[in-house]
Amino acid sequence: MAHLTTFYWGWLLGAALLGFGMGWISVVQRGEGVSPKLRWWLSALVAALIAAALARVVPGRFGYWLDLGLIMFALYLGGCTVGSLLRGWVVSRTSPPA
Repeated sequence: MAHLTTFYWGWLLGAALLGFGMGWISVVQRGEGVSPKLRWWLSALVAALIAAALARVVPGRFGYWLDLGLIMFALYLGGCTVGSLLRGWVVSRTSPPA
């Protein structure tokens, strides 16, 4: 993991900044979103991928790509969260009182 962060720091920073930008410009969704069943399956898929990466089940180049993809995905989601929270904070501070 240290090699990934040392060698790909620019790409990882780019993933975090892209997530921040997407979180900042996204609007609040008022729709139904993802169904609970699909949410469970997606969570199980992500958990299985994390378990495979931690157990080093996938060898060689594909394991390397799996590790890099999971790190980039985590940084992207973290950037989305921070961007969305900061935008909500800024918008709530600048809106006139009702």
